[in-house]
Amino acid sequence: MEPENLKVLPLHKHPEYLKACCEMINEEWPRSETARMMSLQASCNELPTSLILVANTKSLLGHCKLTAIPSIPESCFVETVVISRAMRGKKLGTFLMKRVEEYCKSVLNLKMIHLSTKGQENFYVKLGYKVCAPISIYGVRLPSHSYSSAVSIKLDNPVAINPITQTVPGAFPPPPPPMPKILKNTDNTIKSNKTYMFKYL
Repeated sequence: MEPENLKVLPLHKHPEYLKACCEMINEEWPRSETARMMSLQASCNELPTSLILVANTKSLLGHCKLTAIPSIPESCFVETVVISRAMRGKKLGTFLMKRVEEYCKSVLNLKMIHLSTKGQENFYVKLGYKVCAPISIYGVRLPSHSYSSAVSIKLDNPVAINPITQTVPGAFPPPPPPMPKILKNTDNTIKSNKTYMFKYL
């Protein structure tokens, strides 16, 4: 298939591919259609974003879903990469990943990309990915701006707060919480049977 016939498009701008995309992904990783459609419909201009690979703007060939990594805001996580079973072995996965990386860099303004894989390590190494420690895609990304300047509270009897200690004179801070109990033989590393990888863009 000639590259000039291939396009990578944001799924949220081309909802006519939702059903076909759902079916293609569920063929690889079965899940309820309702849950899969909800996940796909969450695609937006920021993260999460679903990108699709189409030929001649007609047939769906592949899909890639990108999600935020709350602890690494300058990166995203490749949640899924799938090429239609009938079209595998034609370098479409390489084409899709290169376009995904371009999108991450130029549209999302990211500096890195992370993923996990089981069995496709060599494919990603050829694309320049390196093995890294496991990461978590769960949590909340805090906004980079502060709301303190937008909030104004008037007090009838204002109390002076010490600017250095941030306390009210004469008031004692609450006691610290109790220390957690340390369990013997605990390992705090993320356990995974997948290989985590990343690449600088």
